[in-house]
Amino acid sequence: MKSIFSGKTIVVFLHVLAWAIILGLPIYFFQRWEVGNDFIWLYYISNIISGIIFYLNYLVLAPKFFFQKKKHKYYISVLVMLVFFYFVSSGSNSLIFRYIPGRNEKEQEHNPPGDEHKPGPPVPGRFFGGPPLRSMHLFNYFFTSMFLVFFSMGLRVMERHSMIEKAQKELEKEKLNSELAFLKNQISPHFFFNTLNNIYSLISINAEDSQKAVLKLSKLMRYLLYESDHGNTRLSSELDFMNNYIDLMKLRMSEKVGLIISFPSKYDDINVPPLLFIPFIENAFKHGISYRGKSFIEVSMETTKSSISFRCANSLVPAKEEVEDSNSGIGLENVKKRLSLLFPGKHDLKINRSDDTFEIMLFINFA
Repeated sequence: MKSIFSGKTIVVFLHVLAWAIILGLPIYFFQRWEVGNDFIWLYYISNIISGIIFYLNYLVLAPKFFFQKKKHKYYISVLVMLVFFYFVSSGSNSLIFRYIPGRNEKEQEHNPPGDEHKPGPPVPGRFFGGPPLRSMHLFNYFFTSMFLVFFSMGLRVMERHSMIEKAQKELEKEKLNSELAFLKNQISPHFFFNTLNNIYSLISINAEDSQKAVLKLSKLMRYLLYESDHGNTRLSSELDFMNNYIDLMKLRMSEKVGLIISFPSKYDDINVPPLLFIPFIENAFKHGISYRGKSFIEVSMETTKSSISFRCANSLVPAKEEVEDSNSGIGLENVKKRLSLLFPGKHDLKINRSDDTFEIMLFINFA
């Protein structure tokens, strides 16, 4: 069904419909008002010539010359086309009115035998009977022809612009998919690197807790390998993933760290990009825990049917307590790139930093 109503099919259908109306509908009026055959022939020949001018410019001249930056050839070709079809139009009109049935009889009535050289009254239907009518035909022809040229050119420009936009959107979509895949693959090793370091340090302290940590990690790996690899995921799965990660981090936290987690208990299970919020939480645990003094981490989320408000705040430990990590900041930069690609103009990311506090607030509108 989608292929039947594709862009090209609709364009062809509209062209056929327009010509069906132009050529078919007047027959009804001609029969109703008993229009003469000469006018019918004139109508159809004029429209056929107009159609040829329109499609020559639309299908040949504009694509071949104008869009190929050969504008001088385009203007010359249009001028030659208009002059040529003017003579074709004039010649066809002359032939039509020359052989109108009964015209000779009408001329004989106006010019009886013996008065052949006397000028009689103008014969009805003599389209090219004098200079004023010929000038009127010239004016009407070039006015109509120039309108057709400009209209066909404008239509072609609009269609070409639409095709370029469509091609650009396809390229942007492919670029988006490739960049998102790259960013997600970049997050996963970085995330596991930090998590495995935490489990390694926990093994020497508490073997039982380290086993729980491995179980938690296996759930995280299952999510990354099987659930987050198919585009968007459910919000419930993403919340489970974040809770598992936080539980894993809590195994090695001291009592000096104040941890406040506020995730919604009732929510619409909307689709969300995977691994979108975890870099903020990971960053909070990495830079917000102090082993000497008090520190805090606060994570909260509020949801509606079409939006998510996320907040993550943490204390900042002194620089001498931070462990040097060449990969620090990768997660946050990736999230910024993903947000700009996925939700252009539909998200608001605010980052507030003071001497002792780091806070991010993210609002996403999915509508």
